Amino acid sequence: MEPKKNPKSDVRRNSSLFFAVGLALMLGITYMTINYKTYDKSDIAIDSLNLDDELDEEVPITEQIITPPPPPPPPPAAPEIIEVVEDEEEVEETVIESTETEMDTEIVEVEEVEVEEVEEDIEVPFSVIENVPVFPGCENKKGNAAKKKCMSEKVQKLVNRKFNKELASDLGLPPGRKRIFVSFKIDKSGNVVQVGARGPHPGLEKEAKRVINLLPKMKPGKQRGKAVIVPYSLPIVFQVQD
Repeated sequence: MEPKKNPKSDVRRNSSLFFAVGLALMLGITYMTINYKTYDKSDIAIDSLNLDDELDEEVPITEQIITPPPPPPPPPAAPEIIEVVEDEEEVEETVIESTETEMDTEIVEVEEVEVEEVEEDIEVPFSVIENVPVFPGCENKKGNAAKKKCMSEKVQKLVNRKFNKELASDLGLPPGRKRIFVSFKIDKSGNVVQVGARGPHPGLEKEAKRVINLLPKMKPGKQRGKAVIVPYSLPIVFQVQD
């Protein structure tokens, strides 16, 4: 009769597992045995540390010696006998005489000097002056506006009559519209001075100056009742034909 065995009771079925567990256990015991160390009781650290003996330090008691300041020096001893010395030698005073010779000074009476007041050359623009310069033939016009308009018309008529319009063709300028800017001043006597011109050619500038110098003498402009210099400017525009 064959004995019946429980298949779960077969030890050989888990032999490899048992071997691995046993091997690991033996290696752990061997490692602990090798690293095991023993110490003397005297080398074991004490939980509490007493530092009272090290902190107590005896500080020597010192006494500060205050030195008194040195006594003041004694005053110098007075001489026993005081001798009075008389000044026997006479000192001659030297008198410094002036080397300048005496001269008879004459008193010159100075007459009163009259100081002439120099009037400044004040310039007032033509557009804001109180009394505009009066061009000959515009005396009967009333008000600044009428006199300004009259003067502008008179100047334009003179320029149109006297200006050489064929000069541009003679100078070889290309056809088209030409513009010359002319400026001058009417001084305190009514004369036309400081004539200037700026144009596309020096020949045109010279011609414009010549025409402006033909303007007659005018009645000067006034500001607050005094004659002043009045600057004036105008453009001269003309067309150059082919």
